[in-house]
Amino acid sequence: MRFFSINMKNLNNLPADGLAGLKENWKTDALSGFLVFLLLSLGIAKASGFPAAMGVLTAIVGGMVVSIFAGSRLTIKGPAAGLITVCAAACADLGSLGIEGVSGVQLACGAIVVMALIQVVFGLLKFGNYSEFFPHSVVHGMLAAIGLLIFAKQFPILLGIPPELTKGLSPIELYGHIPSFIAHANPKIALIGVSSLTIVFLLPAFGGFFKKIPAPMAILLIMIPVGIIMHLNSDVAPDTGKTKFLVSIGDFWKEVKFNASFAAIGTGIFWKYVLMFLFVNSLESLLTVKAIDGLDPFKRKSNYNKDLKALALGNGLSGLLGGLPMISEVARSAANVNNGAKTRWANFFHGLFLFLAMLLLIPVIEMIPNAALAAMLIGVAYRLSAPKEFIGTYRIGPEQLLVFCTTIVVTIAEDLLMGVATGIVVKIIIHLFRGAPLNSIFKASISVRHEKNNYLVSIKKSALFSNYLGIKRRLMTIPTGANITIDMRETRLIDFSVMDSLHHFKHDYDRNGGRVDIVELDEHRKASKHELSARIRKI
Repeated sequence: MRFFSINMKNLNNLPADGLAGLKENWKTDALSGFLVFLLLSLGIAKASGFPAAMGVLTAIVGGMVVSIFAGSRLTIKGPAAGLITVCAAACADLGSLGIEGVSGVQLACGAIVVMALIQVVFGLLKFGNYSEFFPHSVVHGMLAAIGLLIFAKQFPILLGIPPELTKGLSPIELYGHIPSFIAHANPKIALIGVSSLTIVFLLPAFGGFFKKIPAPMAILLIMIPVGIIMHLNSDVAPDTGKTKFLVSIGDFWKEVKFNASFAAIGTGIFWKYVLMFLFVNSLESLLTVKAIDGLDPFKRKSNYNKDLKALALGNGLSGLLGGLPMISEVARSAANVNNGAKTRWANFFHGLFLFLAMLLLIPVIEMIPNAALAAMLIGVAYRLSAPKEFIGTYRIGPEQLLVFCTTIVVTIAEDLLMGVATGIVVKIIIHLFRGAPLNSIFKASISVRHEKNNYLVSIKKSALFSNYLGIKRRLMTIPTGANITIDMRETRLIDFSVMDSLHHFKHDYDRNGGRVDIVELDEHRKASKHELSARIRKI
C-alpha cells in the first residue's frame, strides 16, 4: 500500500558538505552569515552580567571554530537569551564569595570551562540521541514561545523605553506594560524603530528589485544616517558615559584574554552553576538543533552527539577567554534558515564577519541605533510565532495545538525547561486517554525477523515520541539495501512524531538503495486530514 506522497524535490538535491559545500554554496551562505552577523550579540552579554563585547566573542568562537566540527548544518552558535538568568545569577552568587582579586565573571567563566569538559563526556556517551525523545509539538511550541519572549524584550527597545523601567519585569509583565510603553515612547527612537519594522515587513512585498535587497541591510543603510542626523550619540547615560540609544561595544580586544578562574572549584556554589550550565546549555542546544532540523527545507538530520562535542569545544574556549556559554541559538538559527543558508559555512561566515567587524568596524557598529536592531529581532520573532504556526499545528491535529499552546504558555510564565516538561506531560496524558497502554509509554514493543534480505518489523501496542528511541535503535541494526516491511497491524496508537520520523527514515533508506513499506494502516483512524497525523486503531 502507498504510505504517503510528498514533494521530494528538495530532499533529492541535498547541498554538499565540507569544502565541497563551501565551493558549491559560498554565495548564499556568505550572504546569510552576513545578515545574521547584523543581529549582534551584545545585549545578551550585558543582561547576563558579562561585558557587552563578550557576547560578540562568544559568537565569533561559535562561528569560526564550532562550525567546523559541528554536527548540525544550519544552526548559529552563540550566546542565548535562555541562559541570561543562569549567567547573571552565577556572576552575582560567585562574586559574593569575596575571593580576593577575582570577579564573579571570572569565576563564572571557570564554571563554564568545567561544564564544557563534562559536556565532552556527554557527547562521547551519546547523550545527544535523547533529543529524539522530544515531540514535535513541544519543540515547535518552544520556538514559538521564544519568538514571543523576543518580542516582549525587544518592544521597549524599539520605542526607546529606558532600561531601568523594564528591569526585573517578567515577560507577562512586559506584555501588560505595552500600553504604557506606547504612551511613554521616545518619539525619535520610536520613529527609527517603527520605520525599521516597516522595512522588515514591507520591503519583501514590493517584489522585483526591492525583494532582492536584504531588509537588515536596508535598515542599516537608512537608519545609521538617520541616527547621525538626530544626534543620537549626544544622548549619554550619566552612570556609564555611554550612548543610550546606540550599540556600545567598548574596547573589545582589551577584554579578550585569559579570564577563567577556578578559585571557587572547592565550593558548592561553583558546582551548582556547573550543573545548571550543563543541563540548560545541553538541553536547550539539542532542542534547538532538533527544531532547526524541522525548519531545514532539505530535512537533513543532524548528528546530535557530534554537535554536542563541538559545542563543548566552543564553550571551553569561550569560557577561557571570558565569553559566555554558547548554544545553538534559536533566533539567529531561524534567521539563518530564512535567509537561505545551505550549509554549516553560513555559521562560519557569521563568525568571520563578526571577527572582521571587531578588527575594522567598531566605530561604524557603534553608530547603529538599538531600535533598528530590535526591529530586526522582532522580525525574526514574528516568523517563529506567526499565526500560520498555530494554524499549521492545528491542521496536524487538535491535540498537537493543545500541547503546542501549553508549551508556549508555561515557557512564557515560568521558563523554557518547565515549558518543555509540561508539554511532554500533557502529550503523555493525551496518549493515555487515547488508549496507549501504560507499559508502552516509554518502552517500545518491537520485533524484527528476516529471511535473507527481507526484514519484517512488527510494532505492537503503541509507537510514540517517548518510545521511539527503542524503535529507532532496532531499525538502525538493519543493514542498508534491504527490503523492510514495517507492520502496524497490532499498533494501537501511532503519534505524529513517529509518523514524521518514519517518513524520513523511509526516504533516507530508500535513497540509499533499500526499500521501506509501512503496511496495515487501513484499520487506523486519522486524527486529522494531515497525511502524517496521529493514527488510532479502530475498535
